[in-house]
Amino acid sequence: MAEGKPNTPLIAPLATASSASPSRSLPDFKQSVRLKYVKLGYHYLITHAMYLFCIPLVASVAAQLSTFSLQDIHLLWEHLQYNLISVIICSTLIVFLSTLYFMTRPRPVYLVDYSCYKPNDSVKCPRPYFMEKSEMTGVFSEQTLGFQRKILERSGLGEDTYLPESLHNSPPNPSMAFARKEAEEVMFGAIDELIAKTGVKPKDIGILVVNCSLFNPTPSLSAMIVNHYKLRGNIVSYNLGGMGCSAGVISIDLAKQLLQVHSNSYALVVSTENITLNWYFGNERSMLLPNCLFRMGAAAILLSNKGSVKRRSKYQLVHSVRTHKGSDDKCFSCVYQQEDPSGKIGVSLSKELMAVAGDALKTNITTLGPLVLPMSEQFLFMATLIGKKLFKMKIKPYIPDFKLAFEHFCIHAGGRAVLDELEKNLQLSEWHMEPSRMTLYRFGNTSSSSLWYELAYLEAKGRISKGDRLWQIAFGSGFKCNSLVWKSLRTINPAKEKNPWMDEIHKFPVNVPLVSPF
Repeated sequence: MAEGKPNTPLIAPLATASSASPSRSLPDFKQSVRLKYVKLGYHYLITHAMYLFCIPLVASVAAQLSTFSLQDIHLLWEHLQYNLISVIICSTLIVFLSTLYFMTRPRPVYLVDYSCYKPNDSVKCPRPYFMEKSEMTGVFSEQTLGFQRKILERSGLGEDTYLPESLHNSPPNPSMAFARKEAEEVMFGAIDELIAKTGVKPKDIGILVVNCSLFNPTPSLSAMIVNHYKLRGNIVSYNLGGMGCSAGVISIDLAKQLLQVHSNSYALVVSTENITLNWYFGNERSMLLPNCLFRMGAAAILLSNKGSVKRRSKYQLVHSVRTHKGSDDKCFSCVYQQEDPSGKIGVSLSKELMAVAGDALKTNITTLGPLVLPMSEQFLFMATLIGKKLFKMKIKPYIPDFKLAFEHFCIHAGGRAVLDELEKNLQLSEWHMEPSRMTLYRFGNTSSSSLWYELAYLEAKGRISKGDRLWQIAFGSGFKCNSLVWKSLRTINPAKEKNPWMDEIHKFPVNVPLVSPF
C-alpha cells in the first residue's frame, strides 16, 4: 500500500477515460497471455464436463441395440445363459458406472427469480445536493471539495442516485442504529419483493448466503434475516464480509456448491453494501473516491436445484470462474481500509488499481475462454499462442471475440473509466455496455448488487430471449475478478416483470455528459 503517497490516488482512471500513465489504465490484452491460465481453463472444461463425453458412447450403444431383431435378442440370451460369470461382471460394471455417473454429475442450478431494491425518492442525492451536504459538514477543505466536484463531474453518475437517511441529516450523524436501519431497509425490501414474485415460503428456504463487505454487526446480517422471516432452525447460513464488489458472484458460487450437497433445496442469496458507517470524513484524496461513487442498493436472488422449478425459472447457471490475485502484495493492498493521518477510517484506492484490475480480468477471461468460446475462436487463439510461445514468432496473441460466446454482458458498474477501458479491451459495442453505463448513471456503484440492476435493465428493455447467454463479471478487493455464465430458460416479457426500471425504462438510454452543469 502506498501510504507514503496519500496525494497520488487513482484519480484519472476512475474519473475519466484518460490514460496518462500506463499504470492508470488497463493493460493491452494483446501484449501477453499466460499459458498456465489457458491450461487452467481446459482443466476446468475436462473436470466439470467429463460426464458429457459419455453421451456419445451411450448414444452409439443405444443406436446399435435398436438394430437388433427378436431373433438376435434370443440368440444373445442363449449365449449369456452359458456365460453366467460374464453376465454378473457386465451387470455389476453397468450398475457401478451408472451409480458413479448419477452421483458425480453436477446438479443443475436454476435462478428462479431475483429482485433489486429501489429506495424512496426522499433519499435521492442529486450531485449539487451532494456537494451542498459535503460543504455543510465543515470537515472538507476547499481543495478537497474541488476534488470531489471534479470526480462527480466525470463519474458517470446521474441526479437520481440514493444515499442513506443519516447522510441527509445536517450535519450527518452516522451511527450503528442508522446502519442497522439501512441494512434492514434494503435487504428486507429486496427479499419481500422476491417472496411476492416467487410465492416461495420462507420456511422452504434451506440455504442463506449474505454478503456485505464493510458492515458486519453482531448478530450478523444473515441472523437478522433469519430472525425477521423466521426461517427454519436447520438453515445453512453464511455471512460474507470484506470481499469487495465481487462478493455477489462469490455468494452465487458458494450457493451453487451448497446446492450440489443439499438436494431438493432453495438457496437465498442477498448482496448489498452499507454506506452509513463507511462515509469518509477526511481529506485524503485516495479515500474520497468511494464517497463520490458508492450508493444504496441491494439484490435478493433465489436459486434452486429442484427439477420441478425449471419450467418457471428464468436462468440456469452454466459456469462460475473465480480468480484471486491476493498472493501478490500489490494486488492485496490496492483497495485497503485504514486510518488516515488524522485517524479517520476510509477505504484507500491505490494508483495501481487499474493495472491490477486489468491483470485479474485477463487471467479470468483466459481461464473462462475454453469453457464458452466456439471452437473456431479457440483454434485461432491456440494457433497464435503456439506460434508465439513455441516457434518464437513475432505475432500478437489472438484475442477471441467474446461476442460470439455471449449475447449479453453485465460488467460491474464500478466507475466510468473502468467501463470505458473494458469496452475497448473486450471490443464491445455501446449496445453491450448500455446496461452497465445506465446502471451507474441511475443507481451509482451499488457494489456487489450492481450486476443484478444491470440484468434487470436488460429484462426491462425486453432483450432477453430463450437460449440467450449472459456473462456477469465483477471485481473486488483482495484482489479478485469473478465471472458467472447464465443461460436464459425462457423469453422474458417486460410487461409481466416488476423491477426498479419498469416505471422509467422509456427514459433510457441517456447521453451521459462528461461535465456536469454545476
